[in-house]
Amino acid sequence: MGTGAAISEEFQTKLDHLPDRPGVYLMKNARDEILYIGKASVLADRVRTYFQKGSDHTPKTSLMLSQVADLETIVTRSELEALILESNLIKRHRPRFNVVLRDDKQYPYLRLPVKENFPRLTIVRKVQKDGALYYGPYTPAGALRETLKVIRKVFPLATCEIEIDGKAERACIEFEIKRCMAPCIGNQTSEEYHHIVKQVRMFLEGRDTELLDTLRAEMRAAAEREQFEEAARLRDRIFKIERTLEKQRVAQTSFTDQDVIGLARQGTAVDLQMLFVRGGLLIGRKDFFWSDVGDASDEELVRSAIEQFYNKDGLPPKELLVPNPLSEAVLIEAWLSEKKGEVVRVVAPERGTKHQLLLLAEENAGAMVADHLRNKETDRRATEELKRLLRLDRAPRRIEGFDISNTMGDQSVASLVAWEDGQAKKSDYRRFRIKTVTGANDFASMQEAVVRRYGDAENLPLPDLVLIDGGLGQLAAAMEGLRQVGRAGLPIIGLAKARGEKEERIFVPGRKNPIPLAPSSPATHLLQRIRDEAHRFAITYHRKLRGKALVSSRLDAIIGVGEIRRNRLLKRFESLEKIAEATDDQLREIGGVDARTAAEIRKALKSDAKQ
Repeated sequence: MGTGAAISEEFQTKLDHLPDRPGVYLMKNARDEILYIGKASVLADRVRTYFQKGSDHTPKTSLMLSQVADLETIVTRSELEALILESNLIKRHRPRFNVVLRDDKQYPYLRLPVKENFPRLTIVRKVQKDGALYYGPYTPAGALRETLKVIRKVFPLATCEIEIDGKAERACIEFEIKRCMAPCIGNQTSEEYHHIVKQVRMFLEGRDTELLDTLRAEMRAAAEREQFEEAARLRDRIFKIERTLEKQRVAQTSFTDQDVIGLARQGTAVDLQMLFVRGGLLIGRKDFFWSDVGDASDEELVRSAIEQFYNKDGLPPKELLVPNPLSEAVLIEAWLSEKKGEVVRVVAPERGTKHQLLLLAEENAGAMVADHLRNKETDRRATEELKRLLRLDRAPRRIEGFDISNTMGDQSVASLVAWEDGQAKKSDYRRFRIKTVTGANDFASMQEAVVRRYGDAENLPLPDLVLIDGGLGQLAAAMEGLRQVGRAGLPIIGLAKARGEKEERIFVPGRKNPIPLAPSSPATHLLQRIRDEAHRFAITYHRKLRGKALVSSRLDAIIGVGEIRRNRLLKRFESLEKIAEATDDQLREIGGVDARTAAEIRKALKSDAKQ
């Protein structure tokens, strides 16, 4: 229903009675599918501009309007409320004509509950208003692991999960290697512990000068008191911190927490980079790529990225650096400030160190957009090669891969991974505990997994190609599974190497001899990536189940520990190692565990440790 097309009487009535209030509008097609979601400070004014004669629309908007058949509006109390609702609806419905971030991850943060007597740093993926301090986001996860590694080397914080009351009978190995001061046995008061917590906060917040000055003063004071061991320990801590800061700090004088957005275009492809700077430390980055944004402007892309990224429970920084001024900067600042609980500024710097950070983000975006396009071309060649080799009607856009994992038939599981346009689509991954097969029977297990995937009513799209890890036997079992659920027409192949050989071979239904694949071929690399990911996903799940079963069986063998007490112990301590580290008092806190049972638990787990 473009601006030149005839508007139905019913639709015109909706246009005539649009509210003069802030809110959100949803454009729909004849199948009631949402095409576009937008917000407005005045709904009537904004929506009518789409349908005024002579309106000059972009090609993308004109295409969208040609498909519009219905309109829905939702009135809100304010423009800020409309922005929040728009972001939530885009996240839920992912309309075709909105710029949508294709990323469903929640990013890791460090949580420090400073109000506790003995707070410990933990990794979380959701920020809550619970009085704790949160640091992040860290992406990739390796940046978080490196930060934690540094903190645990330098600052003696407790890492255990037991309740610290100073009454434990013995300290763990962390005390022996001087990574913890053992407050659990009363070796450190809460006040002394919080002194270390304060130093950790300085480190994470970029207050380097204050931290080092504090430690140097403490070192001198310890030396004057002739506490030379303490002075040496502080000296080593200072040295480690200085070495870390030399490697990791961004060259700038301001240590305000900042997120930096840069983007780069190549044709209709766009890459958007977000750099996360916390306390002057570049702790990670996030990359978003669109292969075709049509005529979307830079501002539309940046605004969409901001709204969708921070709508996923992300914690906004104090300052957000953007490449160009945003027309809705004040509204976005109000929304981010409400989420953070303090003032957030959106800034488009034109000079100085902040502008240098923007240039760094744009440089990263430029490199990544070229990299994505190269990968996209490689994936296109791979799927075209598969189409030719397998004589498919079209190049396989969506490929699903299966693998089986077990140990001598025990804890048998299957994995399903999904690949779309050459990229893993992790939201469509599935895993199955094999239910109908006894013992080590990979063929029957594969058949069950295929039946459960394609016989299920779950709303996942069907693949253009099914990939089985294995040769003719696994392939035949998977084909029987497809036949059972009426999906025998799905293209399916097996991938395996001949014994003692390195070359991969494709096994195809109805063909006795496999198709050899060249090691350097794009099709080979694509199939190997999918097969290896299916294997990783399967074996990770199998190890998790096997570990749980091992813990449960070991506890079941202890006199006085039945199913109820076993479950209570696992819920409280989570692992055999943590149960072994628990004191008798902590064990007796578990309902039904008396002194005798606690002694049996300790005796059994102690004997395990010696084996």
